[in-house]
Amino acid sequence: MKIVSIIGARPQFIKAAAVSRLLRKQHTEILVHTGQHYDANMSAIFFDELGIPKPEVNLKIGSGRHGAQTGAMLAHIEEILLKEKPDWVLIYGDTNSTLAGALAAAKLHIPVAHVEAGLRSFNRKMPEEVNRVLADHVSTLLLCSSQTAVDNLAVEGITQGVHLIGDVMLDAQNYAVKQAAKRSNILAKLALKPGKFMLATVHRAENTDDEVRLRGILSAFEAVKAPVVLPIHPRTRKMIEVFNLKSKIQNLKLIEPVGYLDMVMLEKSARMILTDSGGIQKEAYWLGVPCITLRDETEWPETVETGWNVIVSADEARIVEAVRGFARPEAHPALYGDGMAGRRCVALLG
Repeated sequence: MKIVSIIGARPQFIKAAAVSRLLRKQHTEILVHTGQHYDANMSAIFFDELGIPKPEVNLKIGSGRHGAQTGAMLAHIEEILLKEKPDWVLIYGDTNSTLAGALAAAKLHIPVAHVEAGLRSFNRKMPEEVNRVLADHVSTLLLCSSQTAVDNLAVEGITQGVHLIGDVMLDAQNYAVKQAAKRSNILAKLALKPGKFMLATVHRAENTDDEVRLRGILSAFEAVKAPVVLPIHPRTRKMIEVFNLKSKIQNLKLIEPVGYLDMVMLEKSARMILTDSGGIQKEAYWLGVPCITLRDETEWPETVETGWNVIVSADEARIVEAVRGFARPEAHPALYGDGMAGRRCVALLG
């Protein structure tokens, strides 16, 4: 069986790591990297660290406006699918790469398997939400991380081909934690001690492209009066300059984007994580690290319901209050599977 897998952004590299290693033992996989993330620290290093095979195709699309970027991906992916004639197209998550892969395959009547199907923030202003909904509605096989995702699909009338497999990111993280213990020296490099710093990530357009929201987040980081390590996303760096907010980052420990093993070590060692990333909310939960989510909603409500995640938007006062008043829950129930999601994914593909 031949499968074309579409990836293009950091979270997708991590998810693909849990599947590709297993997939290639039984089937032929053609890994297509759209080039949506092209920075070496946000792309190539992940392939090395997670043992992902080198992509057979790199489209090198790069960044751009949503329409232009998605359109370019769609045109190139269609050419690949016409040439390869795969049995399945495998997509991950909710990026423009996800949507382009789904649309190209659906229009050519090639079945689509969507890993991480059924996630909903219920905020259609987020481009990721639009991508999720459209991808799910053209997919044949919908591979869900949680029962909530299964229920979300049922509400939209999607019940055929839906499977609860758990989260492939847990598979990848379990592998990465072991590797990081042997290969990461990020704490020594940054002179950090476990439990003595907070880790922050800010990359979503809803935060970076809105001056009021970005100012509120950075002001909160400054106000908590604790060491805050911020791996700076290229878009975030650009908008800090555009909005003239450099004075707000003087007391932060800014670092360049890091590889996955270093990131896992930073997450594991942090006293608390402040983020607008969906994936990092889950990673924080699995590692038992309190999380403050810098958004108005989350696709992972279970992490909030257990008390390990607090939604605070981009409001300075709410962020500071959440950091200072966080009460660590006693219970830490298992969420999102058992680390075997990749195996279930491969089995369902046949």
